[in-house]
Amino acid sequence: MRKSFAVAASLATGIVLSASCLGQDSKPRPPIVTDPVYTKPQQLVDMDHGRRMNLYCRGSGSPTVILDAGMGDSSISWALVQPALAKRTRTCAYDRAGMGFSDAATRPSTAGNIAEDLHALLRAAQISPPYVLVGHSMSGLTVRVFADRYPDDVVGMVLVEGSHEDQSVRGWAIGEPGQQAKWDAYLKDARSCVDEARKGMAKGTPAFAKCVGDDDPRFSQAINEAQQKYAVTPKWQAAAASERESVFYASAQQARATRKDFGAMPIIVLTHAPYPKGKDETQEQRNQRTLLWEDLHTQVAAMSTHGINIIVPRSGHFVQYDRPEIVIDAVDQAVAIAKEQHLN
Repeated sequence: MRKSFAVAASLATGIVLSASCLGQDSKPRPPIVTDPVYTKPQQLVDMDHGRRMNLYCRGSGSPTVILDAGMGDSSISWALVQPALAKRTRTCAYDRAGMGFSDAATRPSTAGNIAEDLHALLRAAQISPPYVLVGHSMSGLTVRVFADRYPDDVVGMVLVEGSHEDQSVRGWAIGEPGQQAKWDAYLKDARSCVDEARKGMAKGTPAFAKCVGDDDPRFSQAINEAQQKYAVTPKWQAAAASERESVFYASAQQARATRKDFGAMPIIVLTHAPYPKGKDETQEQRNQRTLLWEDLHTQVAAMSTHGINIIVPRSGHFVQYDRPEIVIDAVDQAVAIAKEQHLN
């Protein structure tokens, strides 16, 4: 994910973060993701009449862990997590329609449509259930919709900084009035990137800076170049815009309609450590946003008798980059509980 995508993802929490909270600093560091597997598609699975989605699976064993990235992101989001998980069970990451190396979306990128696409992808690729679903940020909504629609397929969930259907309404109520109007204005402005992509975006232009952004220092030059190639396309910009437009509206509604009792299915929620106060907020507002985020995640964990919300020290929104070992441990726990439950 490029820097501008990270900012958009932080907005998707409904609790706008200051730049200092995004884990960026001015000191150059060597890239932490260099695997060339992320410079090209791995398995392009034919979904329906030639529409293909990129799937990347490693390892063997059951249940299969399914990794779903956050808003505007791709399978690279799990680069520090998937190899370790694959040592113990089959683990698959994928690019949603229009994202990464997958073909363009043919309908709005709502949680319901994404869940249906994922279900069809796994069937087409002959990746049989049971699944442990892992969703970051926006995909916290998607994995819950999937688990609700296909209950016989899912035996566990791990939500990494997962979005919640009520985060926008409750988050907008904190601070100055007009937060929803600001979000809607942002959506309208961001939608112009689709038109810019159709006209063509070159590096060094204002359109490129706005719609694609700087290289991500976490990634190698080759990976950044590969991301740049698909980020300037209309298919990527349209899918990214649709995800942003859906997350607080259609996707939230779809998640709100799902069941709130998952029995004893393991649900492990990971929440970032409290952020320092931003320049544009009071300490009281920051405290309210921190408590809101933790409360929403606790609500999700409470949907199971085997649910827990874990506050992760020294982490930001991208826990899988900041503390990958915590994500790995959480998924391992969910897999172990699921195995124990289904052996008894």
